[in-house]
Amino acid sequence: MKIFRLVMLLFLASLSAQAQKQEIRAVWLTTIKSLDWPNSKNPQKQREELCLMLDRLRQAGINTVLMQTRVRATTIYPSKLEPWDVGVAGAYGRSPGYDVLRFAIDECHKRGMQLHAWVVTLPVGQWNAGGCKALRQKHPKLVRKFGDEGFMNPEAPGTADYLAEVCREIVQNYDVDGLHLDYIRYPDPWPKARKAAERQQRRQHITRIVSAIHQAVKQAKPWVIFSCSPVGKHSDLSRYSSAGWNARDAVCQDAQAWLRDGLMDALYPMMYFRGNHFFPFLLDWKERSYGRFIVPGLGIYFLDPKEGQWPLDEVVRQLNVCRNEGLGHCYFRVRFLLDNHKGVLDFARQFDALPALIPPMTWYGTQAPTAPASLKAADGRLTWGEADDPSGAPYLLYNIYASADDPVDTSNPQNLIATRLTKTSIALPSPRLNYAVTAQNRYGQEGPARQLLLNAGPRYFAPVIARADGQYISLPPKDKGLDAEFVVVETMQGLPVAVLPYPADALDISSIPNGIYQVRSLGRKGITHRLGFFSIKR
Repeated sequence: MKIFRLVMLLFLASLSAQAQKQEIRAVWLTTIKSLDWPNSKNPQKQREELCLMLDRLRQAGINTVLMQTRVRATTIYPSKLEPWDVGVAGAYGRSPGYDVLRFAIDECHKRGMQLHAWVVTLPVGQWNAGGCKALRQKHPKLVRKFGDEGFMNPEAPGTADYLAEVCREIVQNYDVDGLHLDYIRYPDPWPKARKAAERQQRRQHITRIVSAIHQAVKQAKPWVIFSCSPVGKHSDLSRYSSAGWNARDAVCQDAQAWLRDGLMDALYPMMYFRGNHFFPFLLDWKERSYGRFIVPGLGIYFLDPKEGQWPLDEVVRQLNVCRNEGLGHCYFRVRFLLDNHKGVLDFARQFDALPALIPPMTWYGTQAPTAPASLKAADGRLTWGEADDPSGAPYLLYNIYASADDPVDTSNPQNLIATRLTKTSIALPSPRLNYAVTAQNRYGQEGPARQLLLNAGPRYFAPVIARADGQYISLPPKDKGLDAEFVVVETMQGLPVAVLPYPADALDISSIPNGIYQVRSLGRKGITHRLGFFSIKR
């Protein structure tokens, strides 16, 4: 049954749009009420849980983690402005004994992933608890009560300055790759605006807050990606209604204007819909992106039987359209992805089997880095010299490409094997490949490659020998000691692209796209052995 399921997922993946070298593949990681993390109040177990979670996200191709950092006027880092959140240590204001945000940033960066600090802006939680109570004591004029909940007042002059200071503290003190605003809109319980002039005034109040935070972020570190998650439909379209729920008019969130006016680098619209409630509005976001990043948020929680009845192919269609339109994708949220409802995690591993770089913020116009100073292979390691960077950002990142061809084509996403490395050496993946290394600055601009020729031989190389037509490969004969019923073809990153019966003669690879692969046997008990490597270039 597991083999059948994997084969079906591979079939769906085979229908997918062509992988992109540059693509934001994100997920929201929720910390409020420990919905995604942490499950334990023990600091060591928390760290272990997070590392395991990040490993699994990386295997699913995620390159951007939006981590809830300001929760409800509470934080997951030591702040001079607000208390610790209850979720990390079990009580408001209590430290878990380590800096959660710093640890998460370091662990994401070790895995070549970006971390964006997700800041919940206007909702501040229960009126007489935690962050809301502390905020009211310091700034009583900034908070309004609706029911049992408190909200920062978007119309109060001090709200913009206070939220800008919260975000400035994060960006100045932490090596975050992005700052991501949530609930940057009129709160749901607020009295509705009935007239167009009133709605426009409210949009100006929200935009004033966005502008203040933008200025604080960019003055501190201009390479930090500034984004938000607007309501999934910006406004009514000529042929499709938003059914009364949209960003611009219902909650006074002028998100497309923020892109146009340079206040935002990216939008993650919460597109938790399907059919005509999804695709026309997706194109509307793209058409009014003004060259900035659009990363649709996908409601994969509807795959959970407790939440909805979506089939997997609904998400598959949305992912394919996002990729065909040159957009990224963001899953809401971590638990629904890693719980693998209806096989969504299995599919994600295939859909994003190849790594991808974060696209560059070209609107800042900084120069790309130079090529690394040198590149060599010795003592089982691939080592390169540092590149020069005119951007002014604090450090460079390095990307590794591999191919049997010379020179290695760095425009081909199939050749990208490692991204965003901060060190200048790695273990040599294989002595039978050629390599290229590029430097990338914090704005995302990638410089020219430094090439290294190690393999001057044929395209198809030992220990797996392929026929000249690129349709078959020969495998070692299956002796009695090899418990192998199947062959698994994997990328160089270890992600499977095909599961096939172990052949008596030659393995048919005609359905596998060009690239570099390794082959493993798969036995009845799940035991695998690597048989070798091969390259396809038709």
